[in-house]
Amino acid sequence: MNFRQLDLNLLRVLCAVYRLGSVTEAGRQLALSQPATSNALARLRTFFDDELFVRSPSGLHPTRLAQRVVPDVMAQLRMLELTVLSAEVFEASSSAVHWRLSLSDLGEMMFLPQLAHALREQSPHSQVSNVSVAATRVDAALDAHEVDLAIGILAPSHKAIASELLFQEHFVAITASQWRPGSGRVRTALSQRQLAAASLAVAAPAATFHGSVELMLTQLQLVDRVMLRARHYGALPELVTRTDLMAIVPLMYANSLAPRYDVRIWELPDHGPSYDVYMLWHQTASQDPAHAWLRALVRKLFQRAGVC
Repeated sequence: MNFRQLDLNLLRVLCAVYRLGSVTEAGRQLALSQPATSNALARLRTFFDDELFVRSPSGLHPTRLAQRVVPDVMAQLRMLELTVLSAEVFEASSSAVHWRLSLSDLGEMMFLPQLAHALREQSPHSQVSNVSVAATRVDAALDAHEVDLAIGILAPSHKAIASELLFQEHFVAITASQWRPGSGRVRTALSQRQLAAASLAVAAPAATFHGSVELMLTQLQLVDRVMLRARHYGALPELVTRTDLMAIVPLMYANSLAPRYDVRIWELPDHGPSYDVYMLWHQTASQDPAHAWLRALVRKLFQRAGVC
């Protein structure tokens, strides 16, 4: 293996196939024909003396050698790109950047419409994709540059991941507007006794589930009051307006429903579980002008006063 004989353009193909799991999709992203992409992969296999990728019904899977080598190659290529472009001035109005975000299903509903509206006005040639990444894999996806920015109930696991607090939030309950507690006075906040008499619905998607809701239910001995567990928040408005169920949701989401659904918002005992919403990115993108512009836009749209 002689590194001097390796065409560095082949490494871009290697990274694209690794990220997309498809020769065809890799070629499309790199503006290469499928024969050219296949030929590049064949040259890489010869150079490494390894298959690099094994075909399966779900796509191409990297060999152990590829799993060991490619993430570092991706990081180094990104660093090289940032070095070359470090002096570049980012012009949002004319740049055609493809931003890859990691948002949960709830994050997609709460953040993507506003962000898309701002991008259409300020950077009309840019593109946005919300990449499906489980919360436990967000740091790895940022490391591998599968995504540029993540927003959610997230915390970085190592120093290479930068983070910034956007806002602090808490959970509330929503019901149909005509719903009333079975006992006690009707206030803006429910008592523990009133909550214990309700039939509850919660959403627990893998990418967004916040353990403090389950902890609250356990502490208040209300786990057996959960009559419905949904995979996504999107089903909850119809569920509460068509049944006697009470759903536990973030306040930001509850406020977004009020103009469109006939719902009532109730504070939970002790103000309900709280959480912090962060944006995360890889440290290698911190000085990138385009990335800095995107972070500033997200900060302007969603950061609330009073957070660090």
